[in-house]
Amino acid sequence: MQRGFSVGNLDITANPPFFILGPCVIEGRSETIGIARQLRKLADELNLGIVFKASFDKANRSSLASFRGPGLREGLEVLRAVREETGLPVISDVHEPAQAESAGKVLDALQIPAFLCRQTDLLLAAGDTGLPVNVKKGQFMAPGDMARVVEKIHSTGNRRVMLTERGSFFGYHDLVVDFRSIPIMKSLEVPVIIDATHAVQRPAEGNVSGGKPQFIPHIAAAGVVCGADGVFLEVHPRPEKALSDGANSLPLEQLRKLLIRLRKLHGVT
Repeated sequence: MQRGFSVGNLDITANPPFFILGPCVIEGRSETIGIARQLRKLADELNLGIVFKASFDKANRSSLASFRGPGLREGLEVLRAVREETGLPVISDVHEPAQAESAGKVLDALQIPAFLCRQTDLLLAAGDTGLPVNVKKGQFMAPGDMARVVEKIHSTGNRRVMLTERGSFFGYHDLVVDFRSIPIMKSLEVPVIIDATHAVQRPAEGNVSGGKPQFIPHIAAAGVVCGADGVFLEVHPRPEKALSDGANSLPLEQLRKLLIRLRKLHGVT
C-alpha cells in the first residue's frame, strides 16, 4: 500500500488499521449524527482512524418495499452535517455515474457496491472525481480479477483506490470468505479492507437479507491477522430495529471491545 494515502483529513496509513464504521443507511438526520458522535468519541479515546459510512440510497434491496434511504440530495446534506459536527471523513455508495459528481462535492471518498464493481462507466465517473474510491469485491469475482477494476480507475489518473473483501457466494443464501483474497489484492499495491459485517450476511433470504452477526468478531480478527489494512463494520444502536441490514450489523455497544482487540491483533501481526 502506498504511504500517505489520505481520506479527507485522515491518513489511513499513519496508524493502522483504520476503520470504516456507521449504519447501513441514513435513517434520519439526528439518528445518524448521534451515531457519528459516538464514533468520534471512540476515535479520540482509542486513537483510531475512523471514516464514517452511511448510504443515502440502497438501490440493490431485496424487495421493492425495503427502505432505501432519503435519497441523494437529502442524504448528502446529512453526511455534510456529520463531517462538520464531528470532523470525521465521510464515505457513501454511488450506484449511477450521474451521482458521482454531486456526491464528490460533499464526500471524502466514494464507494462502489459489490454488485456494481464491473460497471465501467460508474468506475470511471468515480475515478474522475479525484477522490479515493473504495470498491467492494463482487461476490462473484476472483480476487486477482480485481486488477482490471483497479486499472479502470487508474486510467482516469486517480491512483487512490481501495478494495474490500466481503465474501463470495456459497450456494444461494450464504457467503464464505476466502482469506487468500487479502494478500492477493494487496499485491495490487492498494489498501485492502475486510468487511466483516456483509461477510456474515445471508443474501436475499426472503424479503430481506438475513445474517449471522455472532461471527462478525471472528471474520474481522481473521482479516486483520491476514494483513487487512482496514476493517469495515456496519454498526447500529439497535440492530433489531435497523431499517436495512440489521441482521448483519454489530450492536454499537459491542464496538469498543472489538476495536481494542483488532488494534492489538494488528500490532502482533
